[in-house]
Amino acid sequence: MTNQDDKNFEDNIVNTANNVIKSEIEALNNIKSSIDDNFIVAVKMLLELGKDSKVIVSGIGKAGFIGMKISATLASTGVPSFFLHPAEAIHGDLGRFRKHDIALILSNSGETEEVLKILPSIKIIGCPVISITGNSESTLAKNSDIVLSLNKTKEACPLGIAPTSSTTAMLVLGDALAMAILKEQNFTAEQFAFYHPGGALGRSLMKVSEIMRTDDKLCIVNENDVTKKVIQKITETKGRPGAAIIVNNDGILVGIYTDGNLRRNLSENNNFLEQPVKNVMGKNPKKIHPDKLIQEASRILRECEIDQIIVADEDNIPVGLIDIQDIYKIY
Repeated sequence: MTNQDDKNFEDNIVNTANNVIKSEIEALNNIKSSIDDNFIVAVKMLLELGKDSKVIVSGIGKAGFIGMKISATLASTGVPSFFLHPAEAIHGDLGRFRKHDIALILSNSGETEEVLKILPSIKIIGCPVISITGNSESTLAKNSDIVLSLNKTKEACPLGIAPTSSTTAMLVLGDALAMAILKEQNFTAEQFAFYHPGGALGRSLMKVSEIMRTDDKLCIVNENDVTKKVIQKITETKGRPGAAIIVNNDGILVGIYTDGNLRRNLSENNNFLEQPVKNVMGKNPKKIHPDKLIQEASRILRECEIDQIIVADEDNIPVGLIDIQDIYKIY
């Protein structure tokens, strides 16, 4: 290749990529009109899903892969769901559909043979059908209770054949559906954590109570204990917490004594070792409730530039301690 050929080759690649991106953005802009009364009804149907009912998502080919993702998103945000391949459905798995379930079926053309074959049985079972399709006049659309239209999306493929813009639009419409449900259910970060116990995401969504130091790894002393005794107890506590939690006679949190307090005391007061720790402790220490997420504890440690945070209940009674090293260990 000549330099000019190389330049043309590179330009062609960039232009093709930019055209694909432009086409898919246009497809997403076009489906904004799909957020209509049908969309609202679909959200209401899914919100009213029975306790023992599920959303069964089905589709084939590229639409099937998008369906798997939509089903997974629903399930991870508290809506019971699973994906059922149409070919498996017509070979015995149609029994998974029940009257009080909801079928969410994806097909851009709305005329996919394998998809249409399962419709009669679903209708006999009495399971409501929500479809996502690019053809609102298709057989699928006409046999659906609710139609979420892709508005005949033009594919980004240079040949106009390969599913590109249509699958992107399906995915985004499915995400919009799932997130609308999540918002209306007031789904919390704690609930999200329950469905994501594994991996980095699961670790970041763990509760403070799951990693806090307790029992013999927790150093709690009375405010009237002499500082020398407090320092000794910190040293003897398992795991070297680097801090003592200070409470009054009622067990209520009143302060903290850390390595930082010790260094300041050494430079400021030669007689501090025989004084009650309440005279030299840090007052108004940072604290967090055990039901809060580790992300919140990490934020406080980072923003306040401290190494320990006390875990206290609603009555301000210490129940644990988190050291910054505990945060590092889970990542």
